[in-house]
Amino acid sequence: MKKFLVLVLVLSLVLTLVGAASAQGKHFEGIRIRFFPGGSEGDPFASVVYRGAKAAEEDFGCTVEYVFSQWQPDRMVAQFKDAIAAKPDGIAIMGHPGDDALDPLIDEAVAAGIIVTSQNTALPIAEGKYKDRGFGYVGQELYASGLALGQKAIEKFGLKEGDRAMVWGLLSQETRGLRTKGVIDAFEEAKLVVDYIEISPEVNADAPLGTPIVSGYLSSHPDCKIIVTDHGGLTATLETYLKGAGKGPDDVIGIGFDLTAATVEAIRNGFCDLILDQQPYLQGYLPILQICLTKKYGFSGLHIDTGSGFIDADNVEAVAKLAEEGIR
Repeated sequence: MKKFLVLVLVLSLVLTLVGAASAQGKHFEGIRIRFFPGGSEGDPFASVVYRGAKAAEEDFGCTVEYVFSQWQPDRMVAQFKDAIAAKPDGIAIMGHPGDDALDPLIDEAVAAGIIVTSQNTALPIAEGKYKDRGFGYVGQELYASGLALGQKAIEKFGLKEGDRAMVWGLLSQETRGLRTKGVIDAFEEAKLVVDYIEISPEVNADAPLGTPIVSGYLSSHPDCKIIVTDHGGLTATLETYLKGAGKGPDDVIGIGFDLTAATVEAIRNGFCDLILDQQPYLQGYLPILQICLTKKYGFSGLHIDTGSGFIDADNVEAVAKLAEEGIR
């Protein structure tokens, strides 16, 4: 309830500012921001994050430069260095590289008077250190989200001890991997047999390249009951993966994260059976607002959980149109 009230208050403030802007001109003109949407241009998840940030830019009148990273942590670090050198008023970063890799650069940016905040993957050490200077977080609580999806799948699909699950995730990434760990912990607690596969950098950047991986796995593990894709782009590609492996909509349970137009279609067609939606549009819109509020008014960082709940065939049509518009 507390998290819900925080989000309601933030959105109320947004409406007030947008209303004022319509009457008096743009509210945060002159503020310059570098923003990291995460993936590639056109990536199913990153494109929704981008639309949210772009809407905030248009609503508030700030100037935003967008930096796409193909979900590669090393590239994010290098691009963050470049962003600091450009001396914008604020930088909104994806936290995938983790505190160890990013904290020295965050220290450098803050010392130079640049506001830094994060989205999608939290940076708890930096947030604790610089919250009073506008360092916030907009995204889901990663471990809790993974655990919740795993537990929901066990309940919904009647999974039992000895059932085989493939979990395709990002355990190698310090903080981002917590969501994968949450899924695995839920499955192992229920004594499922878990086969873990790390998402390679190539598949991370271009999800359809993973089709042979799924085909090969299912060929050698015909008893697999469920596949979990801990990545919005991979979840959006579940139908392609399963069809490529010669599977029909009822042969393997497919679950994952994030709502996109492609995922809506996969749910309709029976190839994706359950997702946890983390509302990536908000992960674009609200970090822009955070930086603007801190720059103009000195507000401290806001920690906002955007994890909204589960979507399956029973409720997908309620949000399908917005997903197809790239908003949900």
